[in-house]
Amino acid sequence: MSPAGDAVSPVPGAAGTARIRTSPRTAMPAPHTGPATGPATASRTAPGAGARPPGRRARHRVPAVLAAASFLLVPAAPAHADTIRAQQWALDALRTEQAWRTSQGAGITVAVLDTGVDDSHPDLTGQVLPGRDLIGFGATSGDRSWARHGTAMAGIIAGHGHGTGDADGVLGIAPQAKILPIRVILEGTDPARDKARASKGGALAEGIRWAADQGADVINLSLGDDSESAHPEPAEDAAVRYALDKGAVVVASAGNGGEKGDRVSYPAAYPGVIAVAAVDRFGSHAPFSTRRWYATVSAPGVDVVIADPDRRYYEGWGTSAAAAFVSGAVALVRSAHPDLTPAQIKKLLMDTARDAPAGGRDDLRGYGFVDPAAAIEEGGKLPRTDPRDEAADYGKRYFGSGPERAEAAPEPSGWIAPVAGGAGALLLACAVVLWRGGAGVRRTDGTASRYPGSASYR
Repeated sequence: MSPAGDAVSPVPGAAGTARIRTSPRTAMPAPHTGPATGPATASRTAPGAGARPPGRRARHRVPAVLAAASFLLVPAAPAHADTIRAQQWALDALRTEQAWRTSQGAGITVAVLDTGVDDSHPDLTGQVLPGRDLIGFGATSGDRSWARHGTAMAGIIAGHGHGTGDADGVLGIAPQAKILPIRVILEGTDPARDKARASKGGALAEGIRWAADQGADVINLSLGDDSESAHPEPAEDAAVRYALDKGAVVVASAGNGGEKGDRVSYPAAYPGVIAVAAVDRFGSHAPFSTRRWYATVSAPGVDVVIADPDRRYYEGWGTSAAAAFVSGAVALVRSAHPDLTPAQIKKLLMDTARDAPAGGRDDLRGYGFVDPAAAIEEGGKLPRTDPRDEAADYGKRYFGSGPERAEAAPEPSGWIAPVAGGAGALLLACAVVLWRGGAGVRRTDGTASRYPGSASYR
């Protein structure tokens, strides 16, 4: 499936033509080659050839936690690796070149609570720290149903590319940040998903607390539950507050229910969370992106190029990707201003967002399009406070009017994993291979559903 009205247009490639969904309104931004300036760092070498700069120093309900904003890919003809970087329009839209002059995420750890992360991927070598598997069974490294969604999110956040001059592959928004992988869900194609639904309902809350205890600076939750029975889970709500109190910024996908009733999605709706809506390359609200009071800012969520453990590159859409971009943006801000509190960073992103809606905010795009460069600049002017003092302001359970609770909504005994794109599915759908080193493009079929985090590959 794909957003209505999408057109398909060719993008020239060195070894062929890749086809991507675009709107006929304007041309794509100029190709992105990587950080041109910024803090002094050693040049990256080919995968595995050298060390990376060291970084700084873990449900009961979940009837379908929209794990990782479903990505949808469209068929593509063969394309050479260098066209992958050219198709990363989001980096230009986010003004990363300006931000990288001050910060590239060095010293920051971003916890990715997802389906696992492939630490051997060429675009992520040296970036992935030892993590934790809170599921404990299911697919393992090398299996097709392992770490697809999580690897995609990690690449958006901290990918550094590979090859000569790291010019090939995916470049993340914070290429010097470290990734702390925490497996809290299984891919929808994993045969063990039913077992996980029945026995690992508390993994998300446990994962948030564990990430905070490990000193994570940012916690990325590209997942969610927007099923009909979705409701606040006390353990998760408490875990979010715990993480904020320890100084971790929590970022979550707003949800992919924009065309399915706009139901409230958790953990995006928990107080203190930076909830991210998705927009396309023209800044327009993506139809699939959930419209609710908790939307904080918006970020790219359409035609996003992602890395996969199979060493192919896919193009997809979803609020999962949007959340990952904002987590990377927060990493840039925290690297430049490590003493800012989670509440200050959230307000900073709201105050510096570009293209704000009329009136300053709306449920479609929050306060506007996230602008890490502007946030970094303004961050230096803020007073420094203690995050524990701000945690006391957690106060109200919800912002705005809050969710409408069903009168007699029964609490499920475990996770419910619907098909991707439906309630509680990973907020990422993938469908097209853009490039595979030396090999042609290949279509893949399959689905992945989720509870707290499964992606759908079509």
